[in-house]
Amino acid sequence: MVLGSDLRRSNAHSERGPRAAGRGTALAAALLLFLAPALAACTDDEGGGGNATPPTPTVEQTERSPAATAPADAGAAETEIKQNWQKFFDPATSLEDKQTVLENGEQMAPVLQAFSGDERGGQVQAKVSKVEFTSPTEANVTYDLTLKGATALPNAAGTAVEQDGTWKVSAKTLCALVQMSGNGSPVPGC
Repeated sequence: MVLGSDLRRSNAHSERGPRAAGRGTALAAALLLFLAPALAACTDDEGGGGNATPPTPTVEQTERSPAATAPADAGAAETEIKQNWQKFFDPATSLEDKQTVLENGEQMAPVLQAFSGDERGGQVQAKVSKVEFTSPTEANVTYDLTLKGATALPNAAGTAVEQDGTWKVSAKTLCALVQMSGNGSPVPGC
């Protein structure tokens, strides 16, 4: 079961009214509680910056070209990241098209199918609010995750990678979403 859904239970009650509306709100709150820790864990694997003074560069270091921290055309890359992120999380996008904007899309197909096949996974969308490049081929992405149009996880953190000339949602981001909603067991492919 992906995203902790129980399809039998959700299909057993098809009533509408105050109870059904309450379940939608509870579902959104539960999604928020499940997604927040895992997405926060994806942001900074090195423990963050500190207050230490940076080392003084030596002559040898200053003679070298500085390492690039962004692609040559950062504006175009940011636009592509935002478009591909939205495409990936759009329920109307086919699985085949989602694979084209997912890092290692063909290998990640089983994980993607599980994520997209879940009732709630098919109702999730995302809107990117911030892109920070960490290298010419990697970026940290801040986005809002919505469920049925309501913001379920504001300021979620993920990563984008440039692969084969295309900026893609990282496999790490998808795995974090799938794993946090599961039963704690490893997800094949992640």
